[in-house]
Amino acid sequence: MTQTYRVAILGATGAVGTELLALLDERNFPLAELKLLASPRSAGQTLDFKGESLVIEAVTADSFKGVDIVLASAGGSTSKAWAETITGAGAVMIDNSSAFRMRPDVPLVVPEVNPQAASEHQGIIANPNCTTILMAVAIYPLHQVQPIRRIVAATYQSASGAGARAMEEVKRQSQAILNGEAPVAEAFPYPLAFNLFPHNSPLTDVGYCEEELKMVNESRKIFGVPDLRVTATCVRVPVLRAHSEALNLEFDSPFALEKAREVLSQAPGVKLVEDWQANYFPMPIDASGKDEVLVGRIRQDLSHPNAIDLWLCGDQIRKGAALNAIQIAELLTQNDWVKPSKSLPLANSIA
Repeated sequence: MTQTYRVAILGATGAVGTELLALLDERNFPLAELKLLASPRSAGQTLDFKGESLVIEAVTADSFKGVDIVLASAGGSTSKAWAETITGAGAVMIDNSSAFRMRPDVPLVVPEVNPQAASEHQGIIANPNCTTILMAVAIYPLHQVQPIRRIVAATYQSASGAGARAMEEVKRQSQAILNGEAPVAEAFPYPLAFNLFPHNSPLTDVGYCEEELKMVNESRKIFGVPDLRVTATCVRVPVLRAHSEALNLEFDSPFALEKAREVLSQAPGVKLVEDWQANYFPMPIDASGKDEVLVGRIRQDLSHPNAIDLWLCGDQIRKGAALNAIQIAELLTQNDWVKPSKSLPLANSIA
């Protein structure tokens, strides 16, 4: 008899939360019970799941009693506020925020890359940043064949990375501009419609924004290569959904393009999209709503014999967030890893 699990979605009404709900249905996750949790202002609303209307509950100290897995997607401050309660109730939290990603006692997991890390959790597993996930899925298969020594990344990040409110704002701004009116920016610091700007996460004292440093530090942790050389420039672009990335990968020796294509055409979670005759390569419009990371335009770097360039697009809400979290939950259930392998962290170490 297949074991079933009691699951709670924390932040059920957000863009990622509603995608989590859809994926639990699509992937036939072994559910015994499903709770939808959100802030008090959303309490009483309903969301459809498998033909039923589930009532959203305001999260309280009692919300996690009897729950096995909590899929948290309500922001870092909310995750920090409820982490002790969740782990104290005996549930494992798969957290989509950046709150715990770089803690040494918290696994940072991309199932196609480091699935075994999920077994080492102490009650919390971190879901990586969206741009890191998409990049890791696309390039780790190449890294396994020939270790990558340096990554130069430029990202083209859609409004979906800032949530449903930001997506709606871009729509309103676009209509305003077409009507000859001034666009209003609220979710972003500047109008994004018909515009682009360096990523709006806070700047650090080294000149990189936090989003760029996430790609650097998270990639090193996921790959298990603390000195991996990574540099990134992250940009917001007027695309509703699905991020794109231009990557330059340097190896110790030349990497044959045919070999790279062969590896990526067989890699889990990757779809090779290349039509050189038609100049057709991955686009956000094709990646939106898809589980796979689309990869193409693989070519030799003319400036360096040991480097290649590639282009990718991936749905930020699905593989960049919700799908990766569901896949982590599946790893836990399929391998009997739901209960922590070690004692839970002390309450005062969670903050």
